[in-house]
Amino acid sequence: MAFADRLSFARKQKKIRQADLGKMVGTSGDIIGKYERGENTPSIDVAAKIADALGVTLDYLIKDGEYEQIDEETLKRLKEVQKLSPENKAHVFA
Repeated sequence: MAFADRLSFARKQKKIRQADLGKMVGTSGDIIGKYERGENTPSIDVAAKIADALGVTLDYLIKDGEYEQIDEETLKRLKEVQKLSPENKAHVFA
């Protein structure tokens, strides 16, 4: 799946209009539409703002990966679990 497809999918999952996403990241809905059609590619700074606005990782938007569907909140919680003692991890996983 390409950046354009992942952007469109994530935006639709959050039920955000292109115009609203554009306002959230400091651009227009027309530009978001161009990103979704693959006509333009955002700078890394704009892509990071889009990821933040959609609650996904930048990694999800820009590349295929094993964990591409993990949102920011889930990723944060996984990192917290990673810091637990072995006994507490075993309890969480059970």
